[in-house]
Amino acid sequence: MVAVDQAIIARLKTQGQNFEILVDCNNALALREGRNMELHDVLAAMRIFSDAKKGMEASEHAMKQIFGTSEVDEVAKIIIQKGDIQLTQEYRENLREEKRKQIISIIHRNGVDPRTHLPHPPQRIENAFAEAKFHVDEFKPVQEQVQEALKHLRPILPIKFEIKELALKISPEYAPKCYSTVKSYGAILREEWQSNGYWVGVVEIPGGLENDLFDKLNKICHGNVESKILKVK
Repeated sequence: MVAVDQAIIARLKTQGQNFEILVDCNNALALREGRNMELHDVLAAMRIFSDAKKGMEASEHAMKQIFGTSEVDEVAKIIIQKGDIQLTQEYRENLREEKRKQIISIIHRNGVDPRTHLPHPPQRIENAFAEAKFHVDEFKPVQEQVQEALKHLRPILPIKFEIKELALKISPEYAPKCYSTVKSYGAILREEWQSNGYWVGVVEIPGGLENDLFDKLNKICHGNVESKILKVK
């Protein structure tokens, strides 16, 4: 359980009543984003307060009336999901910055310029992000914000999310070393180890990773890899 002196307050005001809990900041946000968390690791005290600073506990009658239950774990989950989690300004800024980087990374991995079908370098996306002045919400899950970010970026930077299906053929001396690299970049749809030792396969990868994949394969194979784009979705 979280130490009380390291906990912050999560608060929900509803129907004229105030409900507060003491939580670990990181774990409360993780639970809010849908990650599987044990409440023992989230709460500093298995109690629902009307005023946590004064140690005043909430009325069981009020909880039953408003939430339909006075069970601490059930009420605490509602407070975390629907209430305000009091973060320091520094923590908010760090959280926003981390999510901003994650959003840019997702756009870089999946997005291409629809005119050339080539990926945008991360720095170009960074610059467009700054120009668009897109506000990252520290509470919303990253995946929910990607599409909203794209709406702001597209007037500045043409971006289209693509999935590419590639055929690869790798010579026997390099195939074992390349296999784990190929697998880490996407889904192998079909593959065959030929009698002459060559590995041939069809792999599906996010469009923005094509150049990264070939850069890594070429470093391993010294350019001895055959490839062909079969399909763009």
